[in-house]
Amino acid sequence: MRGTIPLLALLAATHVATAQPVIDLPGTVITAARTPQPIANVPAGVTVIDRQAIESSGAVTLGDILSSTPGLRVSPSGGPGGQSSVFMRGTASSHVLVLRDGMPINDASEVSGAFNFGTETLSDIERIEIVRGPMAAIYGSGAIGGVINLISRRGTTSKPRIEIDLAGGYPATVVGAASVSGITGPLDYALTLESQSRRGFDSTPRRQNIYTGTPQGFRDRIATLNLGYTPIEGTRLSVFLRANQSLFGFNTLGFPTFDQSNSAGAVTSLLGRIGVTSHPFGDIYETSVFLGRLQTDRRYQEPLNTADPNLTTQDNRYHAYRTDLQWNNVVHLDTILPSRVLSQSDVTFGYQHITDTINVKIDDSFSGFPYTSSARASMISDAGYLGASTTVLKRVVLTGQLRQDWVGPNVPTTWRLGAVLLVPEISTSIKASYGTSFRSPSLYERFGIDSFGTVGNPGLKPETAQGWELGFTSKAAAFGRADAITFSATLFNQQIRDLITNVFGPVTTWTNLGSAQIQGIEAELTLRPVEWLILRGGYTFTDAVSKSQSPATGTALLRRPRNAATADVTVLPLPGLKIRSTLVYNGPSHDYLYDNNGFGAGYGVGQHGVVTNLTASYDLSPAVQLRLEGTNIFNSRFEPVNGFQVPGASVLAGVRFRL
Repeated sequence: MRGTIPLLALLAATHVATAQPVIDLPGTVITAARTPQPIANVPAGVTVIDRQAIESSGAVTLGDILSSTPGLRVSPSGGPGGQSSVFMRGTASSHVLVLRDGMPINDASEVSGAFNFGTETLSDIERIEIVRGPMAAIYGSGAIGGVINLISRRGTTSKPRIEIDLAGGYPATVVGAASVSGITGPLDYALTLESQSRRGFDSTPRRQNIYTGTPQGFRDRIATLNLGYTPIEGTRLSVFLRANQSLFGFNTLGFPTFDQSNSAGAVTSLLGRIGVTSHPFGDIYETSVFLGRLQTDRRYQEPLNTADPNLTTQDNRYHAYRTDLQWNNVVHLDTILPSRVLSQSDVTFGYQHITDTINVKIDDSFSGFPYTSSARASMISDAGYLGASTTVLKRVVLTGQLRQDWVGPNVPTTWRLGAVLLVPEISTSIKASYGTSFRSPSLYERFGIDSFGTVGNPGLKPETAQGWELGFTSKAAAFGRADAITFSATLFNQQIRDLITNVFGPVTTWTNLGSAQIQGIEAELTLRPVEWLILRGGYTFTDAVSKSQSPATGTALLRRPRNAATADVTVLPLPGLKIRSTLVYNGPSHDYLYDNNGFGAGYGVGQHGVVTNLTASYDLSPAVQLRLEGTNIFNSRFEPVNGFQVPGASVLAGVRFRL
């Protein structure tokens, strides 16, 4: 909700290194078990977005490209830079764990540990792996709804690969990105640079009489360097460096809402990491150790505007520091114990140590009343995990994971079991899984204080959940093509307990009070009737309701539409020409509403809406590609978060060089 303290309104994207090498194998996913697995063998809902799909999407931010993924609901509060949350399978935004190459990159200074998908851009990402369902038994705190893993670009070819992307468009947009990667002897390297400037749009809805049309702009600068040195076969030493700065404007709500034009945010993150990955016994055993250090600084400023009836000002700073140590191991049992019954048998185990430190200083004023808040705290987290997977008679894939965490005073244990039945005779796989998960209290929830009497609760317990899913994927021949039809459907169910809720009283604090019941279905259909046409569709039904007194039992959870759908049409009419249109529909959902005069109108049913994008690319030569991107081409005025309108119609034209 845009109208509360900015701590709840904006947060930064962060970037941390991984303890896993980049492995780019078509049709595989790394995230589901910390070792490459065929997607068909994973007992979970999986979506993989590769570099080609990223480039053809026309997406600006990570939230943009995730908006068409089944089971995910993206809720942006404005354009790039604004707070953008993702609700996965009806769970809260703080229940989606975001990784960078396998490492959690949530911002420890954010009030609930949720990730801002509105400031994370895409230039240095090779692929995105989304695994839905409880995954805390593999990755720990926060993985209740699922995991999104951002895999960084890395040198993979002996010939240097150079890519340059230049584009401009309406309204007042300039984008430039360049990357160079390759392998020279024992050295592999990848360098990515990005800079973009966007005038943007006013996120205040045009329906409101306070609308002024003043845009919230966005600028960013990114530099990423990924170096590896292989002194002997099977051993790689690595250095990963990343610097990112985002500058943007944003709107805040008051009572009544005021279309503020002078609010500005800045996010800076710096990451350094060293590591080693080795195969000391050939194909039998792989081990890796990584040490990383991340610093994230966020600042949000709003000087006084005398026309604002709320006389709002703010100068808020959030600093987070993370030191991460990981030791990860994979044992391939097939090499040690060959068997006709069991194949593709792996054991994974490891240890993780994280130290988080935050320093939060909030200095606001509303209608002449000052508001201050602060938090200075540190927390150490340790965890050990064990996993195993095997395939029985090339028909049944069995997986299991167990993890023990020590997070501050809490000691949560999580586990997950899964099975996949492969029926190649009918090109079908049937999957089932059950698992537990948790989210530890954030440092702010435990130690934050403010001038209105809010005091953190060091005795908070973790939020806990348990859930199952059952689904299938099937392929069928038609139109003379073996891969003409692909259809999948998954039922999911999850119960969440001990939800952390801010309770007002003589002493306002956070407590474990709420619970929720979530169930639904995801379905995807892909048709390839001819060589030059691909049709994709997705539908998600989600029933996410409270099972506690506040909100009342049976009340729909905020911003979780019961119905959501996507449609994607890709046409290849001529050699080298690709045209793609994407439509995203979000049904109405429970939300806090603002009327046309900018006043809060209480809780109710928000809007439903459709956003349509259109992109085209043409390979002028093997080294030169022309591209044209249209976003929200029908100028939808949909409010994914009531009081925030999606950015208006925009167009971008550019050229991409591949040398």
